Amino acid sequence: MFMIDCGEGTQLQLRRSSIPFTGLRAVFISHPHGDHCFGLLGLISTFGLLGRIRPLSVYAPAEMEELLKKELDYYCNSYDYEVEFHPVDTTQEKVIYEDRSLTVETIPLQHRVPCCGYLFREKPLQPHIRREMIDFYNIPLSQINNIKAGADYTLPDGTVVPNDKLTRPADEPRSYAYCSDTKYMPELAQKVKGVTLLYHESTYADDKTDGATKYFHSTARQAATVARDAEVKKLMIGHFSSRYSDENLLLNQAKEVFPNTILADEQKIVEVE
Repeated sequence: MFMIDCGEGTQLQLRRSSIPFTGLRAVFISHPHGDHCFGLLGLISTFGLLGRIRPLSVYAPAEMEELLKKELDYYCNSYDYEVEFHPVDTTQEKVIYEDRSLTVETIPLQHRVPCCGYLFREKPLQPHIRREMIDFYNIPLSQINNIKAGADYTLPDGTVVPNDKLTRPADEPRSYAYCSDTKYMPELAQKVKGVTLLYHESTYADDKTDGATKYFHSTARQAATVARDAEVKKLMIGHFSSRYSDENLLLNQAKEVFPNTILADEQKIVEVE
């Protein structure tokens, strides 16, 4: 389980969502503005009070390392687990995390402070075993891994059963791109080309296009333009300015460009598919 950004109220939302604190493996911070990181120290402190032992990895812009270290030394110096800080170069596209199932790479963004997005990519999956064919040919379980790896199977009488008769194609690997605070970047479409789900900040509607440029934010229409040009499957917009009492205004403007758009909302669960 991973967390991207950690604003105030994070712990409250975790409890409301019945998400266990102990399951969190890593936190990815996009940039050092308070609404994206003010909840991090409190979360780290609570982990310590709960008796966490497993290390917690924090991936964040390199500029945050010194400040976080001072806070940890002052407030969180007696806990039984380690906070492993991984400095991120927000100007580079780079794989910063990898395990057996996925990779996480950085996406350079343009904001008023060093900022990057994160792209989660599922690794290619193995094909599905057709259990009815395994039973039909009485293939031993010891051969399943070989078949998943692409091998045919030879029956005792010498008949070769081709692999495509024993398996179904694997599911397409999924991907999720999180593009935090950023001005409109037409070139961003190439960096998130074809992702399954794109989250893109959409602070403003069309009436504040000039303000979006000035403050290094995006409009809903600009986010949808990135999604369209990147040919993503689904777009989720968020980070709305409080000036808009009805966020459907932003949704409708985005849908004019990219129809498969949804609004981000608190405690909303979105399947990446």
